[in-house]
Amino acid sequence: MTNKFRYFIANWKMYGDLNSLKSINKVIKFAKLYNKKRFRLVYCPPYTLLHAFSTKLKKSPLSVGAQNCHVESEYGAFTGNINAKMIKNLGSKFIILGHSENRANGDTDEVINKKINSALKQKLIVIFCIGETLFQKKRKQTNKIIKKQIIKGLKGLKKNSRIIIAYEPVWSIGTGIIPKNYELDRNIKFINAVVKKNTKFKKFKILYGGSVNSKNIQSLNTINSLDGYLIGGASQNAKKLIDIVKKTYN
Repeated sequence: MTNKFRYFIANWKMYGDLNSLKSINKVIKFAKLYNKKRFRLVYCPPYTLLHAFSTKLKKSPLSVGAQNCHVESEYGAFTGNINAKMIKNLGSKFIILGHSENRANGDTDEVINKKINSALKQKLIVIFCIGETLFQKKRKQTNKIIKKQIIKGLKGLKKNSRIIIAYEPVWSIGTGIIPKNYELDRNIKFINAVVKKNTKFKKFKILYGGSVNSKNIQSLNTINSLDGYLIGGASQNAKKLIDIVKKTYN
C-alpha cells in the first residue's frame, strides 16, 4: 500500500525464553530477502533476552531494543533494576519509554523525562509512548492528556534525532479495537503540532500502537502521517509479523 519507509517495533512485553529465539529465524530470513531499505524492524524482548537477541541479530538487518530502564544513568544500589548503560552494553540500540503499562505502575511524566535523558545519554533511540485511557477519551480529554505527556515528557530536550513518538491509545492496547482512520489522523496531526510548538524538534517519526495486526494494517497504511507501528501480541508470532510487513507494502 505504500513505499514510505516505516518502523516496525516488536514489543514482546513479559513473554519469551531462550527457546523463543527459534521463532525469529523466519523473520531474519524474510528481512534479508525483502527490501529492507523500506523498513526497519526492531525486537524489544524482556531484559533476560536482550543479550541473546543482540547476539543472534548482530549480522542481520534487524535491531534490538529494551522495554524500559531505571532513571539513574550510573550504577547504584537499586536492587532488581537495570539502567540505560547496562542496556546499551547488552547490544540494544532502541528503548521503549512511557508505555502505558509502565505509567500505570507508577511512571509519572517527570520520571519518564528523566529516563529519556538517561537513555539519550547512552545514545539509545527512544520510542516515547503517549496516549489516553478510555475514561479520558469518553470525557473528550484526549488532546489535553496528549499535550501534557508531550510537554512534560520531552521537557528540556534540545535535539530529537534519537526520539520516535509512539501514539498508543490505552483503550486500544490488547482489545482488538483501533481508532477510526479520521480520528487517528486527527490525533497524529495534533501530536505533530504540539511537538513543534513546544520543542525545538524539526523532523521526527510518529508511530501508532494498539491492536495492530495483519487484518487492520492495510487500513492503517492509508494514514500517510504515520511512520510505522509498535506491535504487541502479533509480534510474538513470526508469520503474523511477516504478514504485517508484507501487507504494508503489497
